[in-house]
Amino acid sequence: MNMDLDARPGWLSSGDLESARERLPILYVDVVPVRVDNRGLVTHVGLLLRAMPDGSISRALVSGRVLYAERVRDAVVRHIEKDLGTLALPRLAPSPHPFTVNEYFPDPVVTGLHDPRQHAVALAFVVPCDGTCEPSQGALEFSWLTPAECASEAVRAEMTGGQDRVVMAALAHVGALP
Repeated sequence: MNMDLDARPGWLSSGDLESARERLPILYVDVVPVRVDNRGLVTHVGLLLRAMPDGSISRALVSGRVLYAERVRDAVVRHIEKDLGTLALPRLAPSPHPFTVNEYFPDPVVTGLHDPRQHAVALAFVVPCDGTCEPSQGALEFSWLTPAECASEAVRAEMTGGQDRVVMAALAHVGALP
């Protein structure tokens, strides 16, 4: 049964979400999509290009909220499919574990990870995607970049909210830092 997300039990209205964001940390997932070679080494990292609420354009990770009564694994798959399409073919471990936990704060100096709307706690995953990835849900573009390109000052400067730090941590985690 495919329910419309807005009708799903536990989905918050815009007003309720705004109220919750003012009072509670909200659970998110951050996903770093990767391509791997036949030895399992990361060859490319996938980044979205999005128009941000402030009018700027930024490279971004796949990310989003975990819904009430939703397994984290299901949230990871849902956000990959929402942002990259149903043909992305993510390859998740039977029991996925985040490589780190990120805390985004309204104040950008607390952790260097910034979300002006809220205090968000994001479980971060590196997920190999074997299929065709196409930008969706308002993304302008999706690009596969090499680890060296992701670590470059030019690409890091295109990311906002500290997400460049998340990409660098992911590259370090998988042994792909240039």
